[in-house]
Amino acid sequence: MLAHDLALALDPARFMERLGLPPDPWQENVLRRDPSRALLLCGRQVGKSTVAAVRALHRALYRAPALVLLLSPALRQSGELFRATMGLYHKLQDPVPAEEESALRIRFANGSRIISLPGQEQTVRGFAGVDLLVIDEASRVPDELYFAVRPMLAVSGGSLLALTTPFGKRGFFFHEWTEGGPQWERVKVPATECSRIPAALLEQERASLGDWWYRQEYLCDFCDTVDQVFSFEHVMGALDESVKPLFGGGV
Repeated sequence: MLAHDLALALDPARFMERLGLPPDPWQENVLRRDPSRALLLCGRQVGKSTVAAVRALHRALYRAPALVLLLSPALRQSGELFRATMGLYHKLQDPVPAEEESALRIRFANGSRIISLPGQEQTVRGFAGVDLLVIDEASRVPDELYFAVRPMLAVSGGSLLALTTPFGKRGFFFHEWTEGGPQWERVKVPATECSRIPAALLEQERASLGDWWYRQEYLCDFCDTVDQVFSFEHVMGALDESVKPLFGGGV
């Protein structure tokens, strides 16, 4: 029994199997590598929320006392991820006991906590020593909220996991994906690579949604917004670093 528990503690992918969820290869890779900074750019229904819930629960149970925060643009969304995490927790036969549990947070007997938060910069400040910060629907999270939560990891050296489908060429997720540097592990999983989604259904979705929505929601393409007058490439192409700014540029 001790050896079994040790194997689960050392291998989050095996822990996912223990929950009755055989991981896809990309999920297995993310869980076993356990990157400190990870961006998951995923199509709809490929399992990104599941892998986030598994990682959150594994961190709380096996790296106690851990503080895990679940963040999204709205409390309803982070609450859904929290419920998914708790659904996995209650599937275990002999989990670490919960000392306190509500619809939005849980405190375990080992000192770990998992807390879901609303997507409002004014209400998330005050947490410190965060071991894992999960940002769901990250492409829709305002930049000011992202900048407010980043310092929570500064002292603890905690991990950051951001997962989303694209939402135009804007926001912190797009910036980190395209210009964030080598500290990020980037994982892209279009729906066409998920064996659980039939190809026939994807063709139906393409016909129903149209090319723009289909490329964004299922193929993980960063598309220009439908109301955008000038494309991202045209705007960036118009910039000239040799031209001095009118204000604030010095002499």
